[in-house]
Amino acid sequence: MARNAHLNRVGKSVRDTDALSKEEQEALDLAADWSDISVGLRKDLGQQLHSQWIKPIQVGNFCKETGTLDLFLPTEFSANWVNDRFQDRLSLAWKIARSEVRHVRISVHPGRRKLGDLNLRPDGGKRAANDAAYATLSMGAMGEDSLSSSVGLDPSQTFGAFVTGTTNVLACNAAERMAKVEQPQFSPLYLKAATGQGKTHLLHAIGHSYMQAFPRARIFYCSAERFMIDFVQALRQNEMMEFKARLRGFDLLLVDDLQFIIGKASAQEELLYTIDALLTEGKRLVFAADRAPQALDGVEPRLLSRLSMGLVADIQPADIELRRAILESKLTKFAPLDVPADVIEFLARTVSRNVRELVGGLNKLIAYAQLTGQEISLQLAEEQLTDILSANRKRITIDEIQRTVCQFYRVDRSEMSSKRRARAVVRPRQVAMYLSKVLTPRSYPEIGRKFGGRDHSTVIHAVRLIEDLRKRDADMDGDVRSLLRQLES
Repeated sequence: MARNAHLNRVGKSVRDTDALSKEEQEALDLAADWSDISVGLRKDLGQQLHSQWIKPIQVGNFCKETGTLDLFLPTEFSANWVNDRFQDRLSLAWKIARSEVRHVRISVHPGRRKLGDLNLRPDGGKRAANDAAYATLSMGAMGEDSLSSSVGLDPSQTFGAFVTGTTNVLACNAAERMAKVEQPQFSPLYLKAATGQGKTHLLHAIGHSYMQAFPRARIFYCSAERFMIDFVQALRQNEMMEFKARLRGFDLLLVDDLQFIIGKASAQEELLYTIDALLTEGKRLVFAADRAPQALDGVEPRLLSRLSMGLVADIQPADIELRRAILESKLTKFAPLDVPADVIEFLARTVSRNVRELVGGLNKLIAYAQLTGQEISLQLAEEQLTDILSANRKRITIDEIQRTVCQFYRVDRSEMSSKRRARAVVRPRQVAMYLSKVLTPRSYPEIGRKFGGRDHSTVIHAVRLIEDLRKRDADMDGDVRSLLRQLES
């Protein structure tokens, strides 16, 4: 019902302003349906499978004549995998959501370049095929036939666009060092980070920066998944000698999502030999994965040893200061669009799982506002980002807040409900009320009842007072920030 009410509001806005075409309205309706379907699939499949295979799906066009809906994925491998395992489930879900959908077609997004055969013959011939997850960049050796770095490396993912903070500064500095003219003190560099924390961005940034430092360099960038596909293809076509020769001729090797090479013994052995060959010649290697080398199950000890011998740089989840800085940085692209400060603060505080979701939430909010002509507000953010917000929200209780505040200010827990008016207990009590309103969905009367049956007006006064003190008193603002970090960690 909530979704229908929302669509009715959108429809009214469109009729009043004539802001949307029929195609745009259809796209919004499909997106809303997919949002509901995706939530259901996440519950059925679990967070890990959903994030890896379902979440990347993009909804394409719907042909009313044939009843065919297009669903797109970024690579052939992922499209085939989802088609083999989830075709029936996706078709059924869409038929339930929309009776006119009779067929669901899963394929590679038409904006992606499909992967052709990788020609590894020494005499040249075809260039390596490329998509966003696979690139062979070679300058000088291939002359005019060289590939532009914009083909395989995202031009937006540079060091200049990477926002640093305390949680990622080590990895960023190590990545910058890897791309400098001077030989790095460590190789390989291993970037370890959970999904959406910036490790792929750093891989692309290393590639761009290295090309600037060494214009005639030969760079190989791929995912471990792509490495596996090309390895098997070369094996089947009896082209292993060419595969090895080509692979070991690069100056910089960048391999992403290394966790997907787990359990492939022959490919692991080839990667091991490649690492040894490149290190012996002083070449540079960078790997990225969602776990530390020692946590890669099914990887033989010799390969683990090579992956660990350089520097393992950990990227921790972005803290709230870094999340704010990232949002402010992204907003410069949309200037002079006005996004209120309270919306930025709300997103930074609420979307804490990974940076990709954070930026995606901001982009979705801005796109919706532009398509519908609505002003961006806190209410609009809460309405349009329900899936992202619910997935990120940690359930913090008022009891937990009271306990943490009492420990921080060294007051007895009973003071949260007492009638004492001494400043030493009143201020911590007010801070706890403020945090209860910020971090929980509880109403003012509900919060008042948890603080000794106080009236809702008392809670409102406490919230406004602490908000004002945070603006004027650096010590108070520091206390609240410290408490927020404790409660949200």
